[in-house]
Amino acid sequence: MQKSFIPNSFEAPRFLKANYFHFRVLDDTVAQLDYEAVMSSQQRLKGIFGPGSDWPKSDMTIEENIASLQVHKQEFESREAFAYSVFSDSKDTCLGSVYIDQSQSPNYECEVYLWVRDDSITLEKELYQTVLNWLQEHWPFSKIAFPGRSITWKDWAKEPKCR
Repeated sequence: MQKSFIPNSFEAPRFLKANYFHFRVLDDTVAQLDYEAVMSSQQRLKGIFGPGSDWPKSDMTIEENIASLQVHKQEFESREAFAYSVFSDSKDTCLGSVYIDQSQSPNYECEVYLWVRDDSITLEKELYQTVLNWLQEHWPFSKIAFPGRSITWKDWAKEPKCR
């Protein structure tokens, strides 16, 4: 039997207020704002989940986006994975997303993906550092992988897989 992703005693945060950012659970209530952010940055986001990823497809519909967001919400509620919408301080613009998944490699506890929309790309390093600090200080993880960032895709592909 596979070990739980997070301890039963840990309650995953539903929000985070940080410099420049406001995180909230990614769900279909933000579908239109999320869709606009994704599609405005679609070309650059190709491969954000790895070289073989085709997300986001250039012809992705709002309905497909809603279905995807509903899956993220269900994963959050079942404690399988944790996805967050990243909003501006004013909470009126979706700047991107953060995804915290159980690691495919036994050498890490979680793998994290994040993105920022093109017109806010100057905030990408700040978002990465915010997420890293948050995970280290407030989550039960000590071994965190950021595939494509802190570990190259080539090296990530060499990691042993546990699922």
